[in-house]
Amino acid sequence: MKKIVPFLIIVLFSILSSGCASFGRGIAEAYFEKQEAADTRLCEVTGSPFEGIKPHLNNADGKMKVLMVHGVGDRLPGYSTQFLEKLAKSLNLTVRAKRNKDIFLRDPLDESKKLGNLRIHRLLNKRRDQELLFYELTWSEITAQQKAILAYDNSGEYSFRRAEVNDLLKRFSNDTGPDPIIYLGDSREDILVSFTQSFCWMTKGLWDDLPDQQAKSCTFDDLAAVENLKNDQYAVVSHSLGSRITIDGLQRLARFFSDSSFRPELNRPKEMVQALQQKVIPIYMMSNQLPMLQMGRQLPEITGQQSAFCSPEGEHYDKRILSETPIIAFSDPNDLLSYAIQQNFVDRFIDSRLCAEVTNININVAKIFDAFGLGKFANPLDAHIGYTTDKRVIAMIAKGIGNANTSKLVKKRCSWTETID
Repeated sequence: MKKIVPFLIIVLFSILSSGCASFGRGIAEAYFEKQEAADTRLCEVTGSPFEGIKPHLNNADGKMKVLMVHGVGDRLPGYSTQFLEKLAKSLNLTVRAKRNKDIFLRDPLDESKKLGNLRIHRLLNKRRDQELLFYELTWSEITAQQKAILAYDNSGEYSFRRAEVNDLLKRFSNDTGPDPIIYLGDSREDILVSFTQSFCWMTKGLWDDLPDQQAKSCTFDDLAAVENLKNDQYAVVSHSLGSRITIDGLQRLARFFSDSSFRPELNRPKEMVQALQQKVIPIYMMSNQLPMLQMGRQLPEITGQQSAFCSPEGEHYDKRILSETPIIAFSDPNDLLSYAIQQNFVDRFIDSRLCAEVTNININVAKIFDAFGLGKFANPLDAHIGYTTDKRVIAMIAKGIGNANTSKLVKKRCSWTETID
């Protein structure tokens, strides 16, 4: 029976592509629209409650700052616009700056290196007493030159020989496939410096203090940034490979602030370390590949010692990097490139000094259809890229779960199982 399914899909595609398209499309649309009428897609949350962004918008002493880190594929600045607009609507931030700011990232130890773009958006509520600074990192400039090796394969010399659908799939493969491979090579350090530079710029003051349309590097030796770090609230939103970059980037920060022999030319004030140790920085991961991209890699410097670093009674509590790193991992079971994060993975493969705690969210962001009684089907591409437009995902990033601000949509459509030690 399973062999019949691909055949029927091909037949249906052929009908839709032929002169009888209107007839075939009418049957298919009527069938699928009937299934869409009642949306019963999965949404299961397992882990600790989390607040989301909303409560921190009322911070009178500082700002709420969010960093977006993209995954595989070439991106241009502005790629997160749809997500940001939906997030702003969920947070009731209806006012924004007329112009964004763009910083062309550089390495402070090698200003000739181009490390991508950091675009900053400023959003406020109508009364101007709530403010969000949204930092969008575009790092794909780093990998673009190496991926140019495959450009010939997308040229007319080769592409016209393929069937149209196969050509689209090959272009997608050429765009996304090389990035994880490149990341595991020499370019990984440049990508992590790009992340570090983005985080550094997040610590730099108010909107008016940020440069625009300038190629500049950032360092952590600004004591004014220490006060910002104490008062501001931070979060990271990542997708796909971006989740691996985020964890590696934070682990790199742990090394930078604890090992003076690592990039010794750069200062790291102890006041900055002390301020970081008080911070809780949640990471909202969409379609994360941490387990897969851990394969074949060395372990972080310190693992399996979370109680020693994260408990106030722990032996190394004064050597932690963050007070806590809540990881909220969104994963569609039909996303072929996403994995839940088990607690034993955190214990073995994430630096203990980050004090990571995981909440897993199994959520169908792609619609599931009954393929004419022959089995259930969900588009795996929709399952991989649909997180940033899913109302439930955005509602949980905005307002969390298990608190007074939790969205009515999340209360209605998602189940929550709290976990304890």
